[in-house]
Amino acid sequence: MRHNKKFNHLGRTASHRNAMLANMACSLIKHKRITTTVAKAKALKKFVEPLITKSKNDTTNSRRVVFSNLQDKFAVTELFKEISVKVGDRPGGYTRIIKTGRRLGDNAEMCFIELVDYNENMAKEKTAKKATRTRRSKKSAAAVEAPAAEVAETPAEEPKAE
Repeated sequence: MRHNKKFNHLGRTASHRNAMLANMACSLIKHKRITTTVAKAKALKKFVEPLITKSKNDTTNSRRVVFSNLQDKFAVTELFKEISVKVGDRPGGYTRIIKTGRRLGDNAEMCFIELVDYNENMAKEKTAKKATRTRRSKKSAAAVEAPAAEVAETPAEEPKAE
């Protein structure tokens, strides 16, 4: 019986799965965003988030534990020097999965997995949404647009007349 065994084996042996997740984690740390299937992204999220939490405490033991999982010196130094500094105040949830549709060949669900603090586009959208107005009153919208239109048209008409 397999009661309470929820780990996704991804159709691979344990050694193949560990090597694949380590390689994907190194790629995610180096490139900050990778494209993969949804099942692999969910498995990678469970693999890499404890490593990022471990990197917040920069000790010899935590570096050894992270290196034993990743097996890549460059990824470990990148994780401890850049990523741990940027996510130092975040209590968890260091990655984000964004579904992108289905793959053309085998119809597998594809997605991006990215580090949350490294996506500047998401941060810009949040500030832009706060600035936009949500009122739909025609009276106030016409009053706001009319003075702006007059100011824009006046300088444009004078050079055309000359």
